Amino acid sequence: MTGYLELTASAVLYALGIVAQAIASRRADEGGGGLGLLARLARDRLYLIGFAGQVGGFALAFLARARLPLYLVQAGSSCAVGLATLFGIAVLGWRVRAVEVVVLVVMAAGLLLLVAAATPSAARDVPQGPGIVLFGLPVLVLVLVQRRVRGVVPPAAAAGLAFAVVAMTSRTLADEPLPTLPLYPLAWLMVVAALVGQSYLALALRRGSATATAATMDATTVVLTSIVGIAALGDRIAPGREWWVAVGVALVVCGVLLLGYADRFARAAAEVTG
Repeated sequence: MTGYLELTASAVLYALGIVAQAIASRRADEGGGGLGLLARLARDRLYLIGFAGQVGGFALAFLARARLPLYLVQAGSSCAVGLATLFGIAVLGWRVRAVEVVVLVVMAAGLLLLVAAATPSAARDVPQGPGIVLFGLPVLVLVLVQRRVRGVVPPAAAAGLAFAVVAMTSRTLADEPLPTLPLYPLAWLMVVAALVGQSYLALALRRGSATATAATMDATTVVLTSIVGIAALGDRIAPGREWWVAVGVALVVCGVLLLGYADRFARAAAEVTG
């Protein structure tokens, strides 16, 4: 039960963080992206509040990964985009649309299927050397190509890839004693991947809406971590409920993508009519 409580609190903090970071990123002064954009945003209190929410959400998700499979933890975290929408409606006065209500129901149904199919399990240990190579290569590529990334979807997907590396490395480390984590090279790779993911996330939020960015990012992360977690990291499924996981992941991914598509469509329509 502790893992499920940690996952719920993590999703709430992620949602608050996404909203705060989105507002701060869109009002940032002009300039390049990457770590330079993060440095400018570090002077914005609202962005720092959002970043604190992201850190708190990550910490709780990290603890949840010690007991729960990646496909459940990442799907639960991805539902933060739905919670962010509800928060925007309730506190910031965002206008609710019928499609958003449908999407939230679809995501909730998918998450319920995953909760029912999940079996608590500890991850397989990944050797530090091969793990650094396998998980570090995509992070290195993301660092090298960042200045060439254009548009909104590519940096959002890149952020999703970086955060997938964070999730997969943390899954292998979550059952280790916290004081010993600095001794593991994979722990430092996890920190680097998180910073790379944050820089891509800030860039995507600056170019597009919070909902569309989070949807693309979360869909990428959920798909990658679900596949790798089941295939290589020891994530378990209750016997006979393999299809529940497939359908549950599909519903969550479709939900976040549809929410992002609906948001972009609404903005385009507003620009045309305006």
